[in-house]
Amino acid sequence: MSGSIEARVAAAADLETVTGTITFAFAEDPLWGPAMANARDRHDHRADLWRGSLAGAMRYPWTWLTEGGGAVSVWIPPSGTEMSAEQEERWLELIRERLGPGADDFLETLERFAAAHPHNEPHYYLSLLGTHPEHRGRGLGMALLADNLARIDAEAMPAYLESTNPGNDHRYASVGFQPFGSFATPYDDHVVNTMWRPARVP
Repeated sequence: MSGSIEARVAAAADLETVTGTITFAFAEDPLWGPAMANARDRHDHRADLWRGSLAGAMRYPWTWLTEGGGAVSVWIPPSGTEMSAEQEERWLELIRERLGPGADDFLETLERFAAAHPHNEPHYYLSLLGTHPEHRGRGLGMALLADNLARIDAEAMPAYLESTNPGNDHRYASVGFQPFGSFATPYDDHVVNTMWRPARVP
């Protein structure tokens, strides 16, 4: 492991810890906050939505967490998919159940994410990076990201992410991500910036 933190791959038994961190980390996100607002504005219902997505990502050994789940990173490795076909079908049903009329905008947002995603070169995809509010201000999220990127650099692979909060763009730029593109969402035309980090040869 690189850096000054202890990070490990999340095991199946960590699903609830990972879900809790991501749920609280993104509760006030400028995109995912409004997108999940119709989930009765309760963390347990939002957690249901996140859990379905995270269970899919955790099929691979590329969901990482710091001690106590203070920070979590969720990666999809090259040629991987965010969910199996069966998981995706169940998740889409859950979205419609939890979000009701708001499901249409949520699903349209997911389609725009998919349309913007590059497919011309194998890469690691940073699906989510979040720090639990109780652990913010300690640099855990960026330390975890730096640790992950060191591992990716050892494989000489590029990386891609979508930034739903423009306030984080400079943080991603500081570790080598470059502007790639952008797209608007149905939520007051909120813009998501996409970023690409070229492969680094060890």
